[in-house]
Amino acid sequence: MAVFVALGAFLMTLVGGWTAQRVTDRRHLVLGLAGGLMLGVVGLDLLPEALEAAGRPVFGVPEALLLFVGGFLVAHLVERLLAGRQAGHGADEHERGRVPQVGLTAAAAMVGHSVMDGVAIGAAFQVGGGMGVAVALAVVAHDFADGFNTYTITSLYGNARRKALAMLFADAAAPVVGAASTLLLTIPEQLLGAYLGFFGGALLYLAAAEILPEAHHDHPARSTLLCTVAGVGFIWLVVGIAE
Repeated sequence: MAVFVALGAFLMTLVGGWTAQRVTDRRHLVLGLAGGLMLGVVGLDLLPEALEAAGRPVFGVPEALLLFVGGFLVAHLVERLLAGRQAGHGADEHERGRVPQVGLTAAAAMVGHSVMDGVAIGAAFQVGGGMGVAVALAVVAHDFADGFNTYTITSLYGNARRKALAMLFADAAAPVVGAASTLLLTIPEQLLGAYLGFFGGALLYLAAAEILPEAHHDHPARSTLLCTVAGVGFIWLVVGIAE
């Protein structure tokens, strides 16, 4: 049953990616919405779950928050290192700001997060059918945002369309894989919380330092800001329904 429900997440992820691909003539609106969706996912979904699962204090600070900051710093460090390496190979200033490997790495992290979504579906169905349906609905709803963001991030960093589509299909298949894995193993809650905290920090870096500045660079329009607010509001709605 969990694997069957995860197929809904598979389809919703593809719909999200298809939407991002079809509205390229309004790129600033796509990026504004993607930034809002990412900010909402981090602040309203990932971080609360991470704190609940890995809230044990380490020298006065919850472990999840330490990893959250670590994820932000690692994302920044990786991007700077790759940009410096690209500059050493003669890339111009515009090219240095868009390192394809960063986009692929971020998309791969999204795929990993989607695997955990599938694990959450499987674990919830082990608790009970009602719990499984509630978690499944939440996952299916926000996998639209996952597909949208996966395609947008991969494309934004200069990767070819085929690579963006490949990462989109990987992200779509990930919840099915995660749900199937719960038939064989169980991930410790502490480890899951640590992962969510780290991933949330990296995702916030991409939203705040890359996606939103790019959205407002050429089109500092009110409509772009409204798309960002709408993205956050959508995730808030999804989280509220899941609760």
